[in-house]
Formats: sequence, structure tokens, C-alpha cells
Amino acid sequence: MSIAFFVSGLVLVFLLGTLASYNRRGIRLRPIAIMLAVQLVLAFVLLNTEVGVALIGAVSRAFGKLMELGVTGVDFVFGGLENQGVSNFFLDVLLPIIFISVLIGMLNYFRLLPVIIRGVGLALSAVNGMGKLENYIAVSSAILGQSEVFLTTKKQLGAVSKQRLYTLCTSAMSAVSIAIVGAYMTMLEPRYVVTAIVLNMFSALIVANLINPYTVSREEDLLEVEEIGRKLTFFQMISESILDGLKVAILVAAMLIGFISLMNLIDYLFSYVFGLSFQSVLGYLFAPVAFLMGIPWAEAVQAGGIMATKLVTNEFVAMLSFKEQAAQFSPKTAGIVSVFLVSFANFGSIGIITGAVKALHEKRGDEVASFGLKLLYGSTLASILSATVVGLFL
Repeated sequence: MSIAFFVSGLVLVFLLGTLASYNRRGIRLRPIAIMLAVQLVLAFVLLNTEVGVALIGAVSRAFGKLMELGVTGVDFVFGGLENQGVSNFFLDVLLPIIFISVLIGMLNYFRLLPVIIRGVGLALSAVNGMGKLENYIAVSSAILGQSEVFLTTKKQLGAVSKQRLYTLCTSAMSAVSIAIVGAYMTMLEPRYVVTAIVLNMFSALIVANLINPYTVSREEDLLEVEEIGRKLTFFQMISESILDGLKVAILVAAMLIGFISLMNLIDYLFSYVFGLSFQSVLGYLFAPVAFLMGIPWAEAVQAGGIMATKLVTNEFVAMLSFKEQAAQFSPKTAGIVSVFLVSFANFGSIGIITGAVKALHEKRGDEVASFGLKLLYGSTLASILSATVVGLFL
């Protein structure tokens, strides 16, 4: 049955991607097949081998320790505000992001991150035959985040074609910043978070190949990368990283307050008028998609509601909802939903990416806004693909 649902999920992604394609005749199956094969191997290794389990365990322990160390600083400042034995989401999950942000800033300052990102990006380019810039964005988005990544390629924004710009933005929306991975791991099983980050890089490029096929000439395939914070002194970089981390924590907290309150209001109105919660309505709409991905029909409505919640709000709101209901799901459903939730594919991200590009190049920002809904469509298909691949091994 797992194989059958893998095929049905794959057909769903390829059908919906092809229907929305700018150039169906230009779709190149070879790079798609290669990347899909790589995804299958990686998912199997990470989820079903001793090496993969050990690797994910090491990553999980590392982030767990980093979150623990981050909390020490939070406790020094806010320790007296917490009730003994009670966890506070803002203090224990969001504020440690500041510490993770500092570490990322240091790795970037000492040129370690740029070397890793370029190396992995060039290796991917050799495997899938796509442009160096596309693969660089796919890798760096998973580390730097969906808006920061464009700062490193701002010189090239004005030169790339509209087609390439769509692919770059799809990768950015399909990824998640490593700065908040630790926060995700407090709500989802770490093995699914790590697996999703790896698979999403390929899923975004596969979907982009379906919706937006093109070829890049050698003359166009240039990669000029600027290193963030290059002109800052070490302690200036530390200060900037601290402030960046604080901005992320405050932004996520504000969005949670606004979106959760709004969802509760909509739920109240739907329950009052129709006798159904808004999440249940979303669940019924998204249930067929969840079923084709491999989720049993008995759980499809409930799981579909959580998955749809991510699209209309954000992944944090959906993860908190999932955490409350996780015990009701089978292990397979929990794994598929978890992987689906690990990305920035939601309506709010359209504005974030558009604003990030517009700040660097106004004309290209307008172009991103023009295909914003199609960008969300593509990145959602990427999430469906990653979750479908994982379902095959659960």
C-alpha cells in the first residue's frame, strides 16, 4: 500500500505541476528523475538505516544542547517571570533563536558557511544539471532563510530572467531557516525536521522544473555571491546577529498572537453559524490531498485541517495545533504531516519574499508579486512531494 500511495502522491504532484506549467513541452524529465531518485535514497538512509538514525540523533542532540544553552541566557534575564515547572513558549522556544542566530553569524563571519553552501550547491548542480545559482539558492535558503538569502545574490537579481527568478523564490519559500530548526524540534520529531529540510531542496527544484522549465546557457550560469556582514568587525557582527535573532523571535511571536487569535475568532463564527470549526472545513477540503499522500482516510480530515492551517496562517500555528493532536494520529500520519509542515509555504511568505526582493531591486520585486500565488502553489506542491516520499518509508 505504501508504494501505491507513493505513486498516487507522485501523480498528484506531477499532474498539478504540469497543469500549471508555463511550458509543458519544455519539461525535462531526466533531471527530475535524477533528483527524485536522490530523494528516495536520502529518505531511506535517514529514516531506515543505522547511519541515518545515528546522524539524526547527533543533529537532534546538538540542537537540543544549543537550545538548552540559549535558555540559560533567557533564564538569567527572565527567570523570575516563569512559574516553576511550567514551560513558556516565548521564553523557552522563541528567545533561544537569538543564540542560534549568533552562531550562524559567527560561522558566516569566519567563511565556513559560504564554503559549505557553495560546495553543496555545485555538487547538486553537477547531479541535476540545473544552474549554479538555482542550486546555491536551494542550499543557502535552508541555512540563511527566505529573505536573507537574497542579500547574498543582490547583484544577480537584476540580471536573471523572470523564469529563473520564479525558481529562486520557490526554493526560498520551500525551505526553512536553520535558526528556527531548534524551535521546530520542540514541536515535531527531530528526524522528520531534518529529513524535510534535506528533501525540500530537491522538491522545490523538481516542482520548478515542472511549472517553470527552462535551460541556462554557460554564459548565464554565473554565481557571484556576496557574504553577509563581510565589512563588519567581529563584535559588530555579534551585535547584528543578536538583533536579527531578536527580530525573528518577536516577529514569530507577533504572528502567533495575531493568527491564533484570528483562527479562534473564525472557528467561533463557523461553529456558531455552521456547527463546524473552520479547521474542520479546511480539513474536508484538504482531505483528498492528504489521502493521496498516504494518510489513511480515517485520519485524512483531521490531518488535512492541520496542513491547510499552515497554508492560511503559518507553520508555527499549524505545528502547535499538530502537537496538541499528535497522540491521535498513527505514526505514518504523524510523519507525513510533520514533513509537510516544515517549510515557509504560506500566504504570509508571499509578502515576505516580495518585500525582500523589492528592497533590493524594485522592478524584480513587482515581478515576484505578479506570480505570488503561483509561487505559493509551487512551494505547496514541493511540501506535498517531500511528505509523499517520506510516507513510502513509514
